[in-house]
Parts: sequence; C-alpha cells; structure tokens
Amino acid sequence: MAAAKYVGAGQWVPDDPSLTGLREAVQACEGCDLYREATQGVMGDGDPGAALVLLGEQPGDQEDRAGEPFVGPAGKLLDRALADAGIEPESVFRTNVVKHFRWSGRRGKQRIHKSPARGHVTACRPWLEAELEVVAPTGVVVMGGTAGKAVFGASFRVGDARGRPVAWPEAYPVAQPPEWVVATTHPSAVLRTEDREAAYDALVADLRVAADLLR
Repeated sequence: MAAAKYVGAGQWVPDDPSLTGLREAVQACEGCDLYREATQGVMGDGDPGAALVLLGEQPGDQEDRAGEPFVGPAGKLLDRALADAGIEPESVFRTNVVKHFRWSGRRGKQRIHKSPARGHVTACRPWLEAELEVVAPTGVVVMGGTAGKAVFGASFRVGDARGRPVAWPEAYPVAQPPEWVVATTHPSAVLRTEDREAAYDALVADLRVAADLLR
C-alpha cells in the first residue's frame, strides 16, 4: 500500500527557529493526520547545546500527556543506560522523528502505541531538521527501526547497523550535519524482550561507543 499523502510540517516551522519557538509552533501543526487524536505535539528537550542527540520514534502515552519526550518507563531506562555508559543524562538532547502520538485502542486507561507510518515520518521531517539546525550536535544516536529508517532509508536494520559509528548520510541534508551516527535499539524494545538483562547490556554497549566518540 502506498504511503498516505500529507502536506507536511514545513509551513508550520518558523523561519528562524529556536527550541522555544519550535515547541510553540508544533502545537498548530496539521502536516499529517496524527494531530487529530494526540493531546499535543511533543518536541525534543534537553541541553540546547548538546553534543549528542538521542533520536527515537514518537512520543508515547505518558509523553503525549506531559508534553515532554522520554518521561515514561522507556525514558527512565534510557537515563540509567546513559549513566552506565558514562554519559550524563542531563547533557543530551532527546527527540523523536514524529512529534504526535499515534495510538490504536486502550488497555485500561493507557492508550496503545501504534508505530507511525512512513508518511507520518516524512511529513514530520521538517521539525527534526529544524531541531538539528538549532542544537547542531556532534553526534546522533538513532534508537530503533523507525528512527534509523528516517535517517538512512528503508533498507536500515538495527541488527545490522548497531554499535558502529558511520557518517551522517548525504541523502539527509541538514544545515550543519552531525559528524557521526550510532544506531542502537529503542529502550522500549529492551522492556519488551524476554532477556531484558542482555538487551540492556547491549544498549549500554552501543551508548558507550557514542560516549567514546564524544571524548
């Protein structure tokens, strides 16, 4: 099935972006259909001058309600993994390739996550480009398949790419491209796996690669 056609977020992104301006502007975004069922748009948060950007998929149920990225269980696990890898959690900037929560159905009060479609990722790309322009990080860690495919294309596979620093792809031009990208799994995948200890250790090992590159 072909990806849905959306107008994209470009017309809502400020011409001279700042992180505060982006957080305000995203609330008016109607670049795809996700704004209809989400509580609010959720832009990235963290150190505005961070050398490292952590890039995930989309806000989850708790992030959608709070208006901040990575505040749920996956975010807490990510904080612990960063610290274990030698990276101060407060020193990074965290964001997602899609800024509105996509969900389908409920489990009690919790809305059930549904991965964004390719069309949603494409429509949201101007927001991520603006964030990268403002923060201008040295490196990016892409967490999970959705984030990896957003940056590297449809052929990206976490298992094939994780833990190896590569150059920022020319096919994804930004004003000041990061020097390198490291791929890893999304922390929510660690929470879902049966062998959580091994998955957590692998996540920390990947983050240590980024930590070494930042030294």
